[in-house]
Amino acid sequence: MGLGGCIILIAVGAILTFATDWDMQGVNLDLVGIIFMIVGLIGVTTFSSIARRRRVVVQQPTTPVADDGRLHTRDGYSDGYGV
Repeated sequence: MGLGGCIILIAVGAILTFATDWDMQGVNLDLVGIIFMIVGLIGVTTFSSIARRRRVVVQQPTTPVADDGRLHTRDGYSDGYGV
């Protein structure tokens, strides 16, 4: 279940809990709404912790470049234009 599904669960749970006054025999809609909101919050926290682990930044090594017999390191910032 993605982030969108979790947010929909939270929204549906809030609607069932706070915005409706339906009475169903044998079903407490307020409790069902609270359960939906709790499951949605657990899903959001799980999704965000998994997404945080996937964002690993790997530093790219500098590439040595031969120019006029000298060895330069090229990092992408010090190349300059017209230098």
